[in-house]
Amino acid sequence: MGGELNPNLLSWEEAKALRETWAEQGQRVVFTNGCFDLLHPGHIQYLNDAKALGDKLILGLNADASISRLKGDSRPINPLKDRAAMLMGLKSMDAVVAFEEDTPQNLITLLLPDVLVKGGDYTADDIVGAKEVRDTGGEVIVVPFLEGYSSSKLIERIKAS
Repeated sequence: MGGELNPNLLSWEEAKALRETWAEQGQRVVFTNGCFDLLHPGHIQYLNDAKALGDKLILGLNADASISRLKGDSRPINPLKDRAAMLMGLKSMDAVVAFEEDTPQNLITLLLPDVLVKGGDYTADDIVGAKEVRDTGGEVIVVPFLEGYSSSKLIERIKAS
């Protein structure tokens, strides 16, 4: 076995078509986003919590240039293809779609999920895309992070060792 990684990254058009198919089937579609540069238990818990809020989970994944602008030139550690492949290997994940911008505003506006989820220290009103999702009858939910986990802290620990 082996071979090349197959990240199953969807185009925006494919993600929109899939979202519409799920809606026609009566599936509740959840959307979240992030960098997910180094996967850790906090990410897994967060994504499981997000998936539990609906039937299908779509993840908007920051593209490499977006992460570099947000986190600095030394990031991402893992390229988009690798991050997408790892995420699609999780049982909670139904679809992954990348975005080049610094925020997923345009992607959220295109998909208009039933539930928009963000983690940690956000308030529902501060979440990008919240207004558009609410205006179409959707919900915006903040899921708490699992304490003690952070990709940045993990990178610091690796550098220190």
